[in-house]
Amino acid sequence: MPKKDQSSFPTTLSCEEARKSLLEQTAEVIGYENLNIRSSLHRILDEDLLCPVNVPLHTNSAMDGYAVKHADLSIQEDSRLKLVGTAYAGKPYKKTVENQSAVNIMTGAAMPKGTDSVIILENVERKGSEIIVKPGHKKGQNVRYAGEDLKMGAKCLRAGRKLTASDIGLVASLGITELRVRRRIKVAFFSTGDELKSLGETLDLGEIYDSNRYTLYGLLHDFGADLIDMGVVKDDPGLLEAALKTASETADAIITSGGVSVGEADHIKSVLQSIGAIKFWKIMMKPGRPLAFGKIGSADFFGLPGNPVSVMITFMQFVLPALSKMAGRTGTQPLEITAKTTKAIRKSEGRTEFQRGILSFDDKGNGLVTPLGAQGSGILSSMTEANCLIHLTKDSGKLQAGDTVKIQPFELRLANA
Repeated sequence: MPKKDQSSFPTTLSCEEARKSLLEQTAEVIGYENLNIRSSLHRILDEDLLCPVNVPLHTNSAMDGYAVKHADLSIQEDSRLKLVGTAYAGKPYKKTVENQSAVNIMTGAAMPKGTDSVIILENVERKGSEIIVKPGHKKGQNVRYAGEDLKMGAKCLRAGRKLTASDIGLVASLGITELRVRRRIKVAFFSTGDELKSLGETLDLGEIYDSNRYTLYGLLHDFGADLIDMGVVKDDPGLLEAALKTASETADAIITSGGVSVGEADHIKSVLQSIGAIKFWKIMMKPGRPLAFGKIGSADFFGLPGNPVSVMITFMQFVLPALSKMAGRTGTQPLEITAKTTKAIRKSEGRTEFQRGILSFDDKGNGLVTPLGAQGSGILSSMTEANCLIHLTKDSGKLQAGDTVKIQPFELRLANA
């Protein structure tokens, strides 16, 4: 089959252009399933969740103390109130509290009829069947009102949210047992290269173990995809074409590492041109300049570089936002904060750089970042040592110690909308 004309797609894009293009050209995957709330943890909510009841369901005490009627309390002097009973969480005091009376109340217990405030234990002196309350209390203090957290019918969780531990706790508090979540997207991935060996095999001169596939497994597992691990494919156009066609038949997205540069053994680009479509090929960034994005049938294709650090950084900057959109998640942009550099950073203008760094904080809570010395794209240990990326824009040049830079923490890769 003749090669397709390359003039119809841009070969080099800025990082911003590449991410925008990816998000414009990827579509949400259709499909959902109903799961019990425990199984819904870390899944993407498919529909807005409306609150079926008030939270809290009843007006209750926020503290251990005494439920009273504020009008019975003197503004200037101590007040004496008759103690008439006790209210427990789950065992309310069912009578109406008369004037000049009080009920001993526990945290979470329903407020008795006739009371509107709670005086904490520390502010009350108890004498037999009476309590003495010092002046200076506000009406409604230490009371949680019905619907104060969530009102019935309110939107308590929005569709597209990746469900957290606090989310499923909230859902449980509403008495809901199941949630409708997006189906997981299916991602096929494989490494390319004649030099790659599987773990356990003996290395000959020039051969290396395939680490990228394990890195991608970890990144995709953390993301929450259904994984199709296709192993290592040799640098052979026929084998690569067969692997890509097989992957496109079952996967929503295909990710490869290696083979996207301009060397004689880099066949991914030419194979993709023959069986699918290339949307772009290169990005003005370091590390990770060669990155191919295209389509094979209905599957989105991401061809990542072969260097280990480049694989991780291009996945974080481009693949993760695209997969998030496909999965129906509302947060698709890398989360960034600012910090001041602790030493000078070398950089040339004209391309975006993502350098590895160590983020810390001074005694005032200000972010500080120290760039690591080794920034080579093949030094995978630098990603283990670092806890953030330093985002240096294409227009910036050399930075001095104390300059402000953008930081992407590793543990918070996307903002949850």
